Amino acid sequence: MKKNLIYGLMAHAIIFSGCSSGSLPSVPAATPSVPVATVNASDEIIYSEYPAKIEGLTDVEIRTQVSGILEKIFVDEGAYVQKGTPLFQIDTRPYREAYNDAEGDLLATKATVASAKLEVEKLTPLVQNKVVSLYQLKTAQAGYEAALAKETQAKAKAGNAKITLGFATITAPVSGFIGRFSKKTGSLLSPADTQPLTYLSDNREVHAYFSIGEADFVTFKDGLKGASINEKLKNSPPVTILLAGRNPYSQSGTLDMVDAAFDKTTGAITLRATFPNREGLLRSGNSGRIKLGLKQSGVIDIPQSATFEMQDKTFAFIVDQNNKAHQVALTISGSTDNTYYISAGLKSGDRVVLKGLETVKDGILVKPEQPKEKLASN
Repeated sequence: MKKNLIYGLMAHAIIFSGCSSGSLPSVPAATPSVPVATVNASDEIIYSEYPAKIEGLTDVEIRTQVSGILEKIFVDEGAYVQKGTPLFQIDTRPYREAYNDAEGDLLATKATVASAKLEVEKLTPLVQNKVVSLYQLKTAQAGYEAALAKETQAKAKAGNAKITLGFATITAPVSGFIGRFSKKTGSLLSPADTQPLTYLSDNREVHAYFSIGEADFVTFKDGLKGASINEKLKNSPPVTILLAGRNPYSQSGTLDMVDAAFDKTTGAITLRATFPNREGLLRSGNSGRIKLGLKQSGVIDIPQSATFEMQDKTFAFIVDQNNKAHQVALTISGSTDNTYYISAGLKSGDRVVLKGLETVKDGILVKPEQPKEKLASN
């Protein structure tokens, strides 16, 4: 009995020491269950956004062409004016006097011409009757021609003086909205002033200029019907411009211009979209973002929630036929609010993990489940 007790105590001691000295047996991790969906490639219209600068049909700097004191301002800042409307009046007195002086010179030369002509008419019959020599007649004819030349010069000087006088009244070269004034009444104006007096912008329609990369331009061009670029532009769909706060402008625009060459520095080319603006809601200098649809073939759309970012790259998990998860890098060609359009990294038939990414690691086994919500494209 005593011997059995000793053996029993020894057995308990051995079991206890074995459990305490060694590590506990490892418990296999549970296989995570994750929703997966099979993706398929298709042709999609993918919308991309490009920063745009808005300009009026005409944006004109208003500058003085003569020096002088600004006497009058005929319009108010921000007003809409028609072409030819007087805007500013510069002191005309020195230019009016210069014009009067030029007109006086012109009248004097006309009198000289008349006198020289009478002299030729007087000498002509006398030469025919051999009363005076031919030399005198030729001298008179030369004097007459010199008087005509001086008359032409005087006419040019008078015309130039009249033009200069007209420059003292600055008129609108085009119709449009007047900007802020840089000078007030009484200021001395000069053509050498660094700032214009104001600017004039015709905003009945506005141009939105934006640049796209060469790859996007080729995709855009190839997706339109037409033999020439002009035909393709005519067949292009309407475009939208997003204003501050990402609010879309109420009216669609049309693409109507492609620049002649790519920018050597950026590798991009400039396009122009024209928008109607009868209400004057858009002004020159506005900024926005052009939303342009590009047709792309063989792209796959997946929810943005099925991706994750690491070191500035976007990844997703796919599940192979053995239910093993693999991490793949994605190339995103476009996006909407909730969807990424993938041009590389996935292929038709791949099973993509939709949720529970935090439970998945590269190379582990997962238990695929049917998602509660199907992909929009499936």
